[in-house]
Amino acid sequence: MASADLRQELDCSICLSIYTDPVTLRCGHNFCRGCIDRVLDTQEGAGVYTCPDCRAECQERPALIRNIPLCNIVGRFLSTRPDQEETGIFCTYCIHSPVPAAKSCLMCEASLCDKHLRVHSKSAEHVLCDPTTALGNRKCSVHKKILEYYCTEDTACICVYCSAGEHRGHLVEMLDEASEKKKEKLRNVLQKLTIKREETEKRVQSLQERRREDQGKAADVTETVTALFRDIRRQLEDLEKRVLSEISRQEQRVSLSVSYLIQQLEIKKDELSGKMRHIEELCNMSDPVTVLQEPDTGDLCDTEDTERHDNQVRGAGDLDVGLISGTLHTLSGIITGINTGIYVQEPTDLLLDVTTAGNTIQISGDRKTASRSPDQNHPVTPERFQCNQVISTRGFSSGRHYWEVDVSKSVGWRVGMCYPSIDRRGDQSDIGENNKSWCLCRGGYNNQYSVTHDSREIRLPDNIRCDRVRVYLDYEAGQLSFYALCDPIRHLHTYTAALTEPLHAALRVGNRFFDPRGSSITICGGVRSWEKLP
Repeated sequence: MASADLRQELDCSICLSIYTDPVTLRCGHNFCRGCIDRVLDTQEGAGVYTCPDCRAECQERPALIRNIPLCNIVGRFLSTRPDQEETGIFCTYCIHSPVPAAKSCLMCEASLCDKHLRVHSKSAEHVLCDPTTALGNRKCSVHKKILEYYCTEDTACICVYCSAGEHRGHLVEMLDEASEKKKEKLRNVLQKLTIKREETEKRVQSLQERRREDQGKAADVTETVTALFRDIRRQLEDLEKRVLSEISRQEQRVSLSVSYLIQQLEIKKDELSGKMRHIEELCNMSDPVTVLQEPDTGDLCDTEDTERHDNQVRGAGDLDVGLISGTLHTLSGIITGINTGIYVQEPTDLLLDVTTAGNTIQISGDRKTASRSPDQNHPVTPERFQCNQVISTRGFSSGRHYWEVDVSKSVGWRVGMCYPSIDRRGDQSDIGENNKSWCLCRGGYNNQYSVTHDSREIRLPDNIRCDRVRVYLDYEAGQLSFYALCDPIRHLHTYTAALTEPLHAALRVGNRFFDPRGSSITICGGVRSWEKLP
C-alpha cells in the first residue's frame, strides 16, 4: 500500500507517467520538463501563463527550476519498482529481457516500460492507463476503436463510430462523466447500506443487551428460587430431626415404663407362684383341723390390682399423636410462606367501563363480557367510542400485571391496552391503529393472527389455535406481551415502549366490516399483580 501511494505521488499530472526530468513552478507544483514546456508554449499567445494544477497566474513565462531531490527519488524508485514486478505485466518491446511495464497504451494495445514510454507518442489518440493485459476489453468489438463514450439508453460503452451509427440520437456521455455519475449513485447506495448496517448493528446491540438483561433476570430468579428451596430443605430437615428426636424420646420413656412394670409383674408372679404352691399343699392335706385353721386366702385373687397394672401398661404404650398434627401444621406454614413469597396480591376485579362502550356493544351485568348487539341507544358522550370497542375502568401506571380473556365466542377480535387519551371517533380510534394503543388481533378471511401498534401490523405464524389469551404488562420496563394459553403456553409478541400514561385494558368485538351478531369476549377472573420472589 505504501509503495502504491508513492507511485501515485511520482506521476506527472500532464502525461500521467513517472516524472521525466522533473521541474518546479513558483506555486510548488512539479511536472516533467517536456510536458510543462509544451503547455507553456500553447499559452504564449494568451499573454498570461497558468499552472495546470492550481491555475496560479504569471504575466511572464515562469522559470523552470530542476527539482533535484525529486529526480533522486524517481531514480531510486525506478531502480526497484517492486509494485510493477508484482503485477507480472512486462514491456511489449523489451524482447531480450522482461522489463516491468509502467503504462499500457490502449491505441497501440501494448505495455511500455519507462524507457519506451519516454519516446512514445503523447498525442490524445494514445490513451495511457495502468499496466493491464485486458487491452482488448477497452476497444469496440465492432470497430476496434477505443471506447470513449457511454450510451445511457442502451447502457453500453461505445466508440466514436458507434455514436454516429447504431446509437445515433441516443443520449451519450463521456466515459469519465458517466463513470462519475454511476460512482455517485453507488456512493448513495453505499450511504444507504451503511445507514441500514448501522441500524442493524444497533438492533443487534439492543437485542444483545436485552438478552443480557433477560439472562441477568433469569440468574436473579434462579438464585432466589435456589435459595428458597435450600431454605425449604433446611426447614424440612430440621423438622424431620425434631420429629424423629421426639419419637425416640417418647419411645425411650415408654420403654422404661414398660420395663419397670414387667419387673413388678415378675415379682408379683413369683409371689403368686409361692401362694399357689402353699394352696396346693393345703389341698393335699388329710387333716381337716390344719386346713381349717389356715387364714382365708380370698385376697390372693384380687382383680383390682391386676386391672391397675393393665391400665399402667396401656398408658405407657401411647405415643403423642399431637406430634404428627404439629408437623403437618409446620409443613402448611412452609407452603404458605412460599405462596406469599410469589403472589403479593390476590386477583382484583377488572371491570369494563360502560360509559366507553360503542353503540353496538352490550356490557354484561357483572361488567366482564362485551357482546355485539343491535343499536343500544347509548347516550353520546366524549368518552364513548364510535366503533365497537370498550376499555376498562381501571388503569395501571406501575408494577407488573396480567389478565386473561376468553375469545372463543368471537370470530374476529382485538385485545390489548391503550392510554385513556386515545381518540374515541374516526378510524384512528381503533386499538392498534394509533400510537396510543397496542393489541393482539384475529381477523381477515383466514382468521390470521397479528399484533398491531400505530397502524403497523406484524403477522404471526399460521399455526396459532387458542380460545384464551393473556396480556402481560411490566410498566417500569415498558413491556407489553401477549400469550396464547394453549398447552404449553406460547409467547406471541412483546412490545417495548416508553410509557407515559396509565394503561387500560381494551377490547374490540368483531371485525370492522363483518361479524355475526352475538359475538362476545369475556374477561376471565380479575387482574393479578405480580412481584419478584423475595
